[in-house]
Amino acid sequence: MLTQEQQAVVDRAQCQQKNGWQHLKVKGTAYERGFQEGYLLADEYADALRVYKFMTLETFGKTYEWFAEQALRLHKAAIPQRYADELQGMADGLTAAGVASSLDDMIAWNDWMEITGYWWPQNAGKIMERPLMKTHRKEHCSAIAATGSATVDGKPYLGHESFDEFWSGQYFNVCKHVEVDEGYDFIMQASAPCMLASMTDFYVSASGLNVTETTLAGFDRYSDEGVPEWVRIRDAIQFASTIDEFVERLDAGNNGGYANAWLIADHNTGEIARFEQGLEFTSLERTKDGTFFGCNAVFDPRIRNLECKDNGFNDPRQQTGARRQRWMELIDRYYGKIDLAAVKEMLADTYDVYLGYDCPSSRCVCAHYDVDPQ
Repeated sequence: MLTQEQQAVVDRAQCQQKNGWQHLKVKGTAYERGFQEGYLLADEYADALRVYKFMTLETFGKTYEWFAEQALRLHKAAIPQRYADELQGMADGLTAAGVASSLDDMIAWNDWMEITGYWWPQNAGKIMERPLMKTHRKEHCSAIAATGSATVDGKPYLGHESFDEFWSGQYFNVCKHVEVDEGYDFIMQASAPCMLASMTDFYVSASGLNVTETTLAGFDRYSDEGVPEWVRIRDAIQFASTIDEFVERLDAGNNGGYANAWLIADHNTGEIARFEQGLEFTSLERTKDGTFFGCNAVFDPRIRNLECKDNGFNDPRQQTGARRQRWMELIDRYYGKIDLAAVKEMLADTYDVYLGYDCPSSRCVCAHYDVDPQ
């Protein structure tokens, strides 16, 4: 049973299920917003955690609990108080709903992707005292930003899609509207319940910024120092009102975690940008007339050659090279006609440039690993 005070906090939130999506609206202080989410999405979180615990051992050979210890050792002290308060609220909301949780649990949960995907590949050989065979990493996401003469009305358009394995992707169904007590309200697609940031990375901010990303294929750097990406991107989304402010906040304390090419649209100025963020090197391109796209290819030659392994940039047999070529063809075809409908058509494209015909596979803008003979 909730206390009267807790019930009043939960009553300020909204949660509706629609077509498999959890549409969540939270408001109030950081702690109150966290409590609302934890309480209202407790069942979804519990089921996701069950699967993540099983699949962590199956996928990496180390337990979820072991990775949680590494997350707390590396990153607990790097979390600003306002976000620790929100995470504590999530833990208390889950506990009130019957899913016993702590602040440490929430930190480990939010850190899972960075720790397993970026810290572990750099440290597995040291921990096991022998080099481990690295498996072929599937890359995630296609995205486009367009503005000026590229669009039907000169205004910015931004589109994004995520690819992931079914076991984890089934939980990427939270659309969260966050009304904050400081900074700018925002909407995000959360990758799973009780996430501080959107690991599938699509944001719409009341500041006028729209933001998405695609990961940098083959990125092979990580620093144990610094601030995890899920904290930095949350800070940038909540407090930035310009492209420059966004880049500055996202880059503050950069540790190389979850390295991405960020696509940013500023609806106040009509400008779009692509910010590629490695560890040592970063690159910012911007325009008020044209397009940028993301396909896990790395455009900055310093990041591509010095911080990545086998990015596939110029190889149409690989996912990144094939999608990069197809994006250029699609942009030529739709240039000057880009609107929401055109963005959806481009993101749904399944033409394989290596084979030369329509054939869903990992090489398509809309990747289909599930039917790829590889």
